[in-house]
Amino acid sequence: MDIKKEINKIIDKIKNDKNIASKFKKEPIKTVEGLIGVDLPDKEIEKIVLGVKTKLKLDETGITDKLKGLFK
Repeated sequence: MDIKKEINKIIDKIKNDKNIASKFKKEPIKTVEGLIGVDLPDKEIEKIVLGVKTKLKLDETGITDKLKGLFK
């Protein structure tokens, strides 16, 4: 499983579906398990949840776009 790819898919779903975003805020591990459709150990899911939360925070602050601009 490509974790980066899964994180990006989950982020797209969260950004485009308020129901999923709400579920993710309440129960991130359960929501991620449902979205990826694979039963993984909680430690593995926690890594994905952390990646999703981190990327969402970076996107909210606009840092991701600013960093991209540095490397053009």
